Amino acid sequence: MNVVIMFSSFLALLAFGVPIAFCLGLSCVLYAFLADIPMIFLAQKMYGGLNSFTLLCIPGFILAGELMNSGGLSDRIIRFCNSFVGHIRGGLAQANIIASMVFAGISGTALADTASLGAILIPAMKKEGYDVPFSCAVTASSSTIGPIIPPSTPMVIVGTLTGLSVGRMFMAGVLPGILLGVGQMILTYYLSTKRDYPKSGKYTWRERWNEFRYAFWALLMTFIILYGIIGGIFSPTEASIVACLYALLVGIFVYRGLHAGNLPRIFINAAITTTGIMVLVGFANCFAYIMMSERVPRMITDLFLSMTENKYLIILLINILLLFVGTFMETIAALLTLFPTLLMVATSVGIDPIHFGVMAVLNLVIGLTTPPVGVCMFVAASIGRISLSEFTRANLPYLLLNVGILMLVSYLPFLTLWLPGLVM
Repeated sequence: MNVVIMFSSFLALLAFGVPIAFCLGLSCVLYAFLADIPMIFLAQKMYGGLNSFTLLCIPGFILAGELMNSGGLSDRIIRFCNSFVGHIRGGLAQANIIASMVFAGISGTALADTASLGAILIPAMKKEGYDVPFSCAVTASSSTIGPIIPPSTPMVIVGTLTGLSVGRMFMAGVLPGILLGVGQMILTYYLSTKRDYPKSGKYTWRERWNEFRYAFWALLMTFIILYGIIGGIFSPTEASIVACLYALLVGIFVYRGLHAGNLPRIFINAAITTTGIMVLVGFANCFAYIMMSERVPRMITDLFLSMTENKYLIILLINILLLFVGTFMETIAALLTLFPTLLMVATSVGIDPIHFGVMAVLNLVIGLTTPPVGVCMFVAASIGRISLSEFTRANLPYLLLNVGILMLVSYLPFLTLWLPGLVM
């Protein structure tokens, strides 16, 4: 009965617009009060959820993204991408997607991608003659590639929760991330041709070489991080610190976009974002522990298996559940509260844990661009100064595409398992 009250209070607080972290925390406090559990117990569980070396990479990658944006690295990446695809119909939108794929190899978060690239590209696309809702939709949808291509904050959370290899999770996300990017580029070309969006003049190979030289140090950052993690030179946490130092040095001494006066604002923005995530992780750990102690995962597993033991139907049911949850719950919160339970269901019917991890992350990041609480949707719409209804209509083709790619990834395990098996 107590756990039912806890769930009900969580959903009620969520309906009233209370931030997700406090929904989790207050519902846990209510459960502890009803079950006569000392409050110090919740504090211990919250600390236990945060006491992880792997989680330290989250503030590192967030700070690296802030330093890149302020130091001019993001702008160089965009210009380099545009030199290759700008002459195609809708070329700036294509550059938006490619830049997101490159940026994904550095920040690991969709929100950082939307905020940093969107601040540059949405006004630029508007100036070039693109519809503003379309510009916002492309920016937000392409940012969902960030948590799939390594490094990935949600995959770090999954690895921390379950003990799965973070390195294998990273490698498993490479092909689905590329598939997502290529699919979005094809759809963008179709829509741009149909709507007669602009294109720029074709760059000569000399001009492309010049843009590459200007962007070289920014592009090298992606290579250093990925090669370092894959090659076993440093862990994801160490990679995040390397990324911060690299972005700082390049921003100050090479591109000269960073100045001492900018650093306090950059550190404060990164700290605010990190604090929100870490509080969420701590409260979610309490929530997950209570569910485990009340045997909720076992009940959900039994419920799914009572419907069917067919592996492919189980995948479909889990996809439907996670797509629904992703529309109203933030990605990390959903992973923390649901992933361990659903992993039990998946492994019981023979689904590989690494494959399921990538599938679950892809499921939930799709929700970042859907109402009512898609954070990338809010950020892109606020930059473009459009309503959420305008954004939703413009984003519908990309949403359908992303769901289609999710189904491919779900039912073709080699898309996630081939590369980890080859490399690691």
